[in-house]
Amino acid sequence: METFLHRFDDAGERSREAGRETTSSPGAQTISVIIPVHNGGANFRRCLASLAAAAPPAAEVIVVADGDTDGSRFLAESFGAQVLKLRAPRGPAGARNLGARRARGDILFFLDADVVIPPDALRQVADVFRQEPGVAAVFGSYDDEPAVPNFLSQYKNLFHHYVHQTARAEASTFWGGCGAIRRDAFLAVGGFDESYRRPSIEDIELGHRLKRAGYRIRLNKALQVKHLKRWTVASLLQSDFWCRAVPWTELIMRDRRFINDLNVRVSSRISVLLTYGSLGSLIGAWWWAGFWALAATLGFALLALNAPLYRFFHCKRGLWFAIRALPWHWLYYLYCGLAFVIGVVRYLAPRQRVAGVGLARTRGEWSGK
Repeated sequence: METFLHRFDDAGERSREAGRETTSSPGAQTISVIIPVHNGGANFRRCLASLAAAAPPAAEVIVVADGDTDGSRFLAESFGAQVLKLRAPRGPAGARNLGARRARGDILFFLDADVVIPPDALRQVADVFRQEPGVAAVFGSYDDEPAVPNFLSQYKNLFHHYVHQTARAEASTFWGGCGAIRRDAFLAVGGFDESYRRPSIEDIELGHRLKRAGYRIRLNKALQVKHLKRWTVASLLQSDFWCRAVPWTELIMRDRRFINDLNVRVSSRISVLLTYGSLGSLIGAWWWAGFWALAATLGFALLALNAPLYRFFHCKRGLWFAIRALPWHWLYYLYCGLAFVIGVVRYLAPRQRVAGVGLARTRGEWSGK
């Protein structure tokens, strides 16, 4: 715990400890909601409104204005949130850590600024921790009714929902968009790695460290939030490739650990190989017609392996939506494979090993080294 508290002044530390004494009681755990925001706009207002309607309410709502210029911090204040301001953006990892340092609750509930929670979200979180005292963290998923109607927003959010809803309840990672952690566990592992300066895999990396330290993480499939973000071709590819797939590969290389869960399940890895095999066979068919048969065989295998997802798309949005989703999903496997190669190369180049160095530097700052 000393790692977080070291940077507090004496008065702030005494104030927080006094707050913990008044808000905590045996058998009851208080929840601090922490939201990083950078120019949240109208989506942020909807997020705050959903929090205001939560029953029971949070013990406190802490909004970290991460270098915002659109007045998001004033909006948060109008909803009664405690606002912490960063002059320059530090990314969600640094903003969440700052909020956690100021929080008084026993449970730290992290939310993204572009999600709407159901009224019973905090109750669901509290119930998990009360009923399963051995669980250190819990997270949910997006719901199956994305707010933005354009095709890519529907596809991206429904894909996220499906992956989480079909994953193991005993999770191997964490999600910061709607995820809660016991305060003592969060402090023990050193919080988020602040070397991730933009939205990336800082939550996944934290989950890896929690698991490595022996903590249990629970995926609560009933805890679902509505995502308000509008996805475009550029934002989807940038996020999936550079902000997630490449750094996730570097994390896998760092930990020497492939998990069979969420986006890195064995079926996903096989799908990457099938996609590249199909593409290679189609290219080879220009020189030898026999490759057409191989391409068709591999394509059929890819369809069969991912049939449950395509049936889900069909069930939720109809046949035309499922057909349109096919090329995007296969493109997803193509750029995941490319990102894996790039991630391995970046990891093996010593000058690119920034995440581990950044985490060590951050821990040093917290401990006063």
